[in-house]
Amino acid sequence: MDDFRIPLGDWVAEGLNWFKATFDGFLDAVTMVIKFLVEGLADGLTSVPFAVLIVAFALIGWLLRSWQLAVGTAITMLLIVGMGQWENAMLTLALVLIAALIAVVVAVPLGIAAARSDTFSAILKPVLDFMQTMPAFVYLIPAVIFFSIGFVPGVFATVLFSVAPGVRFTELGIRGVDAETVEAGYAFGAAPGKILRGIQLPLAMPTIMAGINQVIMLALSMAVVAGMAGANGLGKEVVAAISTLNIAQGVEAGLSVVILAVFLDRVTAALGNPGDYKHSLLGALRRRRDARRSGALAKAA
Repeated sequence: MDDFRIPLGDWVAEGLNWFKATFDGFLDAVTMVIKFLVEGLADGLTSVPFAVLIVAFALIGWLLRSWQLAVGTAITMLLIVGMGQWENAMLTLALVLIAALIAVVVAVPLGIAAARSDTFSAILKPVLDFMQTMPAFVYLIPAVIFFSIGFVPGVFATVLFSVAPGVRFTELGIRGVDAETVEAGYAFGAAPGKILRGIQLPLAMPTIMAGINQVIMLALSMAVVAGMAGANGLGKEVVAAISTLNIAQGVEAGLSVVILAVFLDRVTAALGNPGDYKHSLLGALRRRRDARRSGALAKAA
């Protein structure tokens, strides 16, 4: 048995080298696009005064969830500023938002296709299992081989790591739509595309948004790991803290990641179920609109 060995790793390495040599022009184009998106968003976030962004984040929290989230957002974001991690936090936020956007654009169509085809779903599930169980650090190897170091390999590795729950939740949400409702749509002569847009996607939206929430959370966790690939931001700060055993730097960068994660989690959760948050500005506007309608109906009666 000592002489028995399957050189699977060597085959994968050769395959990655072949892919890079064959599609080098395509990889350069992808690098340019992703670098432009991430650095453009990062420059935009860092060029705005922190006080303006904090107010904007607090208003988003109040608009979608509650005034309590708005106050908590303002306090915790000021804490990031006080720890000197604001610029790094905005760089990480830019990476996470672009990576999550790409992951959602990939995941939702795949989830829809899996929900509409049992065969495609059966093929896709082991691939998703593989992607979710592969250690996160392994994704950095092809990322660095394809895209060198910087933001782009961080985005690439983050998308690979975070796309799976988006696919699964989208499929779950669409398959969970009541079959009788879908059959009623067909009975009225609606085309499959119209049923998808008008019935299945709206009814599955809470589940899909839960998947998007998980995509963002995984993207944020992977963005820290991407610091090992040279992606600037909080991840690089954490890596530097580990290499120098700098406890203060590690605590401040890690706490900043937690603050961003909590804010993004609460906001995306509110987007999935907006009716559950009556203390939000949107909830107040809905109640005022319903009151006006009730008054108009009462007068008409």
